[in-house]
Amino acid sequence: MADAKAYIAAVGTALPGAPIDNQRLADRFGIDADWIELFIGTKTRHFVLDLDSKEQQYTLADLAAQAGAKALAASGLEPEDIGFIVLGTATPDALMPATVNLVADRLGLDHLPTYQLQSGCAGAVQALDLGHSLVSSGLHRNGLVLGGDVCAKILPLDQDFTTMPPSELVNFVLFGDGAGAAVITSEPLGARLALRRVLNRLTGLGREPGQTVEWFGIADRDSGRQPIREDYKAIESAVPVMAREIVSELLDELGWSEGELDYLLPPQLSGRMTERIVAQLDLPDATEISCVAETGNTSNALPFMQLARLLERVEQGQKAIGVAVESSKWIKAGYALEKV
Repeated sequence: MADAKAYIAAVGTALPGAPIDNQRLADRFGIDADWIELFIGTKTRHFVLDLDSKEQQYTLADLAAQAGAKALAASGLEPEDIGFIVLGTATPDALMPATVNLVADRLGLDHLPTYQLQSGCAGAVQALDLGHSLVSSGLHRNGLVLGGDVCAKILPLDQDFTTMPPSELVNFVLFGDGAGAAVITSEPLGARLALRRVLNRLTGLGREPGQTVEWFGIADRDSGRQPIREDYKAIESAVPVMAREIVSELLDELGWSEGELDYLLPPQLSGRMTERIVAQLDLPDATEISCVAETGNTSNALPFMQLARLLERVEQGQKAIGVAVESSKWIKAGYALEKV
């Protein structure tokens, strides 16, 4: 087994406002609450928007700064101890300035490298990959890695939801908003969770995107296109297979057997989809760590929310694998952890 050179010392998370249950969504959109439960399997989620006034009450910078502050406080490190900050997101607050720089400012971080990665569900793992490289290479002793999304601001609420087809309606009940953060160190501090491997690989050559999220400008904002489009049949077919490949590759690289795996942090597309993926992975000795049923699909925040739950349970010597699949252009992402 290779020696770890990067460790997760602490994790912080942030969710906006009170949880919104399915009945609240049903009342607001005029749809069936039972359909949400049966089709999506999510019970609650949090939005940065007020459903009635449609006003945005939180920004991604708000949530990421909250999560980052919690992670820093839990690690015992001071802002001046942080050598870099990286944010993975698909929904930055603006094209410029980069949201990561607003977060750094709020956390009192200055005179350090900042990175913002534009990506969907794989963005948090891509951020971990970059953080792992910067620490394990010896360039920095400590860094702050963040992921988050505010999907609610993308979805137009002035529509007749009773006539909307399920393929479009699903996006209004699938997602939630949130942010997460982890302090990565070159020495085992705090939570002492060794980041043994990070997998980050594009596998979409010649494949049609499974998901498209539009970024409308002045010229095309009235085009009539839906802001989010997904090929659910392709996603349901491909994601479980890709998840299996990710787990197998990480186990093979580390020389771990399936029986050695104590925890599984599976993809968090939806409650129902996660159930199917876990069943197909068939890892009965690994305890599942999921949160999507309570948070909704918060995209780049989800791995950190899973990590926060893992830290409450993992014990010395136990091993975990996390999996994230991005269907926008088919990215395999995953990470292997060990408590030391």
